[in-house]
Amino acid sequence: MEELIRKSYPVAQADYVSAGHASADIKRTLKQLGVGGDVLRRVAVASYEVELNLVIHSLGGELTLRVLPDQVELISADCGPGIPDISMAMREGFSTANDEARSLGFGAGMGLPNMKRNADTFDIQSTVGVGTTITMGFALPS
Repeated sequence: MEELIRKSYPVAQADYVSAGHASADIKRTLKQLGVGGDVLRRVAVASYEVELNLVIHSLGGELTLRVLPDQVELISADCGPGIPDISMAMREGFSTANDEARSLGFGAGMGLPNMKRNADTFDIQSTVGVGTTITMGFALPS
């Protein structure tokens, strides 16, 4: 399917100062395209959660926005420790955030559950010692 827009954002490990910049630009971009209401809100929540996961848990990665005629897609790909137990990581309240992240108010263990709850499609692939890729789709109204 033809891409209308593709934007990629590098996200650095432990860069709490810049955390949220990519998701704010994604929201701004979608708003300019006329995406509104429910879809815009759900993409904004999911993009912020996945961006923070890149900052907190990875060794760095990239967040990509793809806009297709029928959906918005977010792809997060990182280099990192990977997730040893995805089913455990998907449980609300489960977190492996470090003390620095927790001291800043992050790491409540709601990131992955919030992503899945807000996306129409959600896929997570992870290899320990290699990294994690999360792909989320958000259907656009016809």
